[in-house]
Amino acid sequence: MVFDLTDEQRMIQETARNFAQKEVLPVAAELDETGRFPAELVRQMAELGFMGVAVPEEYGGSGMDNVCYAIAMEEISRACASTGVIMSVNNSLVCDPILKFGSEETRKEFLAPLASGKNLGCFGLTEPGAGSDAGAQKTTAVRDGDCYVVNGTKNFITNAPNADVIVVFTMTDKAKAHKGITAFVADMKSKGISLGKPEKKMGIKASATASVIFEDVRVPAKNRLGGEGDGFKIAMNTLDGGRIGIAAQAIGIARASLEDALAYSKDRKQFGQPICDFQAIQWMLADIATEIDAARLLTWRAAWMKDRKMRHSKESAMAKLCASETAMRAGVKGIQIHGGYGYVREYPAERHFRDAKITEIYEGTSEIQRLVISSALLR
Repeated sequence: MVFDLTDEQRMIQETARNFAQKEVLPVAAELDETGRFPAELVRQMAELGFMGVAVPEEYGGSGMDNVCYAIAMEEISRACASTGVIMSVNNSLVCDPILKFGSEETRKEFLAPLASGKNLGCFGLTEPGAGSDAGAQKTTAVRDGDCYVVNGTKNFITNAPNADVIVVFTMTDKAKAHKGITAFVADMKSKGISLGKPEKKMGIKASATASVIFEDVRVPAKNRLGGEGDGFKIAMNTLDGGRIGIAAQAIGIARASLEDALAYSKDRKQFGQPICDFQAIQWMLADIATEIDAARLLTWRAAWMKDRKMRHSKESAMAKLCASETAMRAGVKGIQIHGGYGYVREYPAERHFRDAKITEIYEGTSEIQRLVISSALLR
């Protein structure tokens, strides 16, 4: 196997790393403290082509591959996990399904503004009673002429308060259960769409999350993705790719924990010497570094397979499972290496820990990833 990055992949790694270090990292603590949406960073990411990395140039994207996307996601998330997930949702959960399943008219109307960063998207699958059980949708869409009338509530929707567009999943035929789910693209300014109160979260605070409420919202039939009943398949396909982005985000968070702990261990002295001289600290650093490399290789493999249009459900699940649990372990050990200073907000170790937790939950919990992996093994 070839492990070298291409010139294009190295270029995006360098570009993303420089941007993350110079523009994102200096404001990361303030964003976490205030919960302010980083509009200026999103605008700059759009200018760099990061809001539609793997979208063809004809639709406003950068025309790069999914390995490039994973690389950029890691670098941005190493600096600020909130900024990373804003980028991830727009790329993986919004641009990708519109590119794959939208009509040419839908791509031109919605995809180009999203991929170029002019607009921002969100993904409406989760509901108050439909989390891991994505097939238990309650939101309905009833055909009425050249429109569908949508009613229901979507829960925990990342980017919702700042989004211009939503990819929303609805039930068009309850009798068919998950085979009766249909996906649409809807304008967030449509009459009848409202937002719940923004959630107060443990981590990724600068990424706004809220419920999206649909009350007799008329969505043009031409905005449907795929055919009626294709929604569940579209959701699962989209999440396969989305998990690559979240895995990359988790790797970035884990790297932040490692790099901050490593620097601290060289400066902090106890018993007359830097604590990095103690084997107990060295082994924690070694464990984190090893797990990060393993998670990255799994993530790049899944991205490589997606680029080649190979089935990658199991591989994406493995990448997200490994990376998210690595991020949590790195967060715990990062705090431990900092000691008491890791528990106070003066240092970033506690922020990395708080940001890491959500990667084990959204876009499929760790338990769901194990279900996907074991199902593939037993098939």
